[in-house]
Amino acid sequence: MKRLISGLLLFGLFAAHQAAAAPEADLWERWTAHDDTSAETIDHAAWTGFLGEYLHEDDEDVTRLDYGGVEAADRERLDRYIERLEGVSISDYSRAEQFAYWVNLYNAVTVDVVLEHYPVESIRDIDISPGWFSSGPWGAKLVTVEGEELSLDDIEHRILRPIWSDPRIHYAVNCASVGCPDLQPDAFTAVDMEDQLDRAARGYVNDSRGFTIDDNNDLIVSSIYHWFQEDFGESELQVIKHLQEYADESGAAMIERRTEYDSHRYDWSLNDVE
Repeated sequence: MKRLISGLLLFGLFAAHQAAAAPEADLWERWTAHDDTSAETIDHAAWTGFLGEYLHEDDEDVTRLDYGGVEAADRERLDRYIERLEGVSISDYSRAEQFAYWVNLYNAVTVDVVLEHYPVESIRDIDISPGWFSSGPWGAKLVTVEGEELSLDDIEHRILRPIWSDPRIHYAVNCASVGCPDLQPDAFTAVDMEDQLDRAARGYVNDSRGFTIDDNNDLIVSSIYHWFQEDFGESELQVIKHLQEYADESGAAMIERRTEYDSHRYDWSLNDVE
């Protein structure tokens, strides 16, 4: 009996560790192919139209998506948009066009998988990833591009993060949670990408979800900066410098003399309309 109890405790601790651990950036070399001489563009108007119809800001300026209100016809249009992206030979496009493609595909597939299992209280309740210790949909192969089956984890951690090495990726991809940076109101495009990334970064950093000072004068940051610290710098100080870069004047002053944060937090509640 003692051996059984010890085994269950170890199982629980390992499962908790796995749930808290963030995937590392692990380059999938196959997706580094690109053609920067290409002037071809990909039309993401369908995704922008969907976002314009179903995104809403709540009283605390958190952008939410009306999953329950999505009409059947719009769900079909979303599916067709994803299918069209699956049919793109993305290796033939420029780096900038590829970036917009992968971000929009990631976000559209995330919304689509939530709609498929709706209603849920959290995306983590969509338990379709393979493996005993997995949760959520991130490990499931959900789309096929150029003959390769891809998961959301593949797109984020094996393509976007290692190829572009830009911390602002974390403000672009959305995990359908309140604690996540907001879904942007327009699809990402190669032409507007830099402005869109900076705008998304400023929006999150200057929201209490990015960081806040509590009543005990403790600096509390989003768990994103803890889970993916390597993307923001080699230390907590580098994370704080990143926050200062995008914070407004008063926010930057609040953390000017900080060298580390005190804790981190994240709200996994579905970013559904209230």
